[in-house]
Amino acid sequence: MIFLCVLLFATSGIQAQTNTVGLITYDSSASYNGYTLFSPIPSDSVFLIDNRGYLINVWATPYRPAQSVMLLPDGSILRPAIIQQGDLFSAGGAGGRVEKYDWNGNLTWSFNYYSSNHCSHHDVEYLPNGDVLMIAWENISYDSVIAAGKNPAFIDTSVWSGEIIEVKPTGISGGDIVWQWHAWDHLIQDFDSTKENYGNVAAHPELIDVNYGSHNEDWLHINSVRYNAQRDEILLSVHNFSEIWVIDHSTTTTQATGHTGGNDGKGGDIVYRWGNPQAYRAGTTADQKLFSQHDARWIDPGLPGAGDIMVFNNGDKRPNGNYSSVDEITPPIDSTGHYYIDSSGVYGPTTLTWTYVAQPPTSFFARNISGADRLPNGNTLICEGTAGKFFEVDASGNMVWEYVNPVTRFGILTQGDQPSFNLVFKVYRYSPQYSGLTGKDLSEKGTIEKYSTGIKSENLRPYRFALGQNYPNPFNPSTVISWQLPVNSHVVLKVYDVLGREVSTLINEVEKAGNHKVRFDAGNLANGIYFYSLTAGNFHQTKKLILLK
Repeated sequence: MIFLCVLLFATSGIQAQTNTVGLITYDSSASYNGYTLFSPIPSDSVFLIDNRGYLINVWATPYRPAQSVMLLPDGSILRPAIIQQGDLFSAGGAGGRVEKYDWNGNLTWSFNYYSSNHCSHHDVEYLPNGDVLMIAWENISYDSVIAAGKNPAFIDTSVWSGEIIEVKPTGISGGDIVWQWHAWDHLIQDFDSTKENYGNVAAHPELIDVNYGSHNEDWLHINSVRYNAQRDEILLSVHNFSEIWVIDHSTTTTQATGHTGGNDGKGGDIVYRWGNPQAYRAGTTADQKLFSQHDARWIDPGLPGAGDIMVFNNGDKRPNGNYSSVDEITPPIDSTGHYYIDSSGVYGPTTLTWTYVAQPPTSFFARNISGADRLPNGNTLICEGTAGKFFEVDASGNMVWEYVNPVTRFGILTQGDQPSFNLVFKVYRYSPQYSGLTGKDLSEKGTIEKYSTGIKSENLRPYRFALGQNYPNPFNPSTVISWQLPVNSHVVLKVYDVLGREVSTLINEVEKAGNHKVRFDAGNLANGIYFYSLTAGNFHQTKKLILLK
């Protein structure tokens, strides 16, 4: 049966209140049992919850996400992070860093990739050999762009094109780029016959029309990357073309710059593309299937629909109105294992294998971000990213689980608050048998959302931070300050004088859940009143201490 999560007030005669955040709906007989991982865009923490909406683990980090996160087979998380600063190029999803944390929140690897010429962004993919695929922008100068045959009317300064790099981690903070692909190596244009790349765009769907797509600096805006180990291919979601592209990873880096080599024999050219044939002059608006999509994924082996591609179709500027859908397609592959194009010069399919559309369609619309994950029981977990809402539907589109992210730009919400600014890029759900969860503490640690005084329920166990009193107080010349963490958190503990001036930073690091204490030595300070302040995630509290010598 469907379980609607409600709050029960202690005072009799008051109506039960339907949840606004956290767990909203749960059909335990139809939902796929597992653990859902998400990284709120406004927060520097990553959360893992179970199907009942309880917190299982949290990773506190120094940086906000840019934008995705995944749980690795060893129980670590891998995530892009926002570190790039200053006047460098910055668009939606910009990050400049990829980092890995173990289950206990310890940083075990990081790789920074940003400068005036490039910047990693949006998404990463973990390869079977332990390497990491990253999406990055690369800067192409104005002169190079004009020489490539781009219409000068479409450019003001430079262009930020797209590249994919494969990084082999080295040490705790470094890596070697062992393979790379650059979109700028695979251009065609029919604007200026005196410039490079001149040719018939319609006759070369394997190439990228340099005059298509966005006419601002962020030309392609690739927003997801996935790897198919069986085919040794890479799947990209190219937002500004409203297309998904497949490229060959079996090439060498040298072959990836050209048009021959690799399993498909096309070097680094596009081996399959779908969603908007207008991008290669093979259709009209009526043939367009994708509209500013995100999160293109191959459905993994062993799952219903294995080998198909699923994509969150945001639906911005659909001809029949703005609404989102989750679309599954079966790519056309011939008997030799290669993608093929139909007689009209268009990459199929023309029809969807499966789709989710809400009723009415316009009731489900995320203009940007968002994603979807196929589950082992055939259900699909959907992230409506702009609303911070995750919901699971069965094959018929019936909702069997729903959760609203309570972590916002302004802190953690209290049940009953109306959520806003609680965006999430995309989510994953992991089976209890997933190797990354083996041997881990999967006990429920309360809810993320907070609950008002007077609300009681045996099923609701909100977790609480606690800043203890210092002892002794008054003190001379030192005292011990204690605090309690219900979850792993990045803790900052500082001491201030009565004028608000910082006199000491006692802690500034990620700490494990549990009881903690630190000694504050004030031997060099004058008598008087001081304040100690603890910040842990979205928790903040200040207390007073008195120094008497």
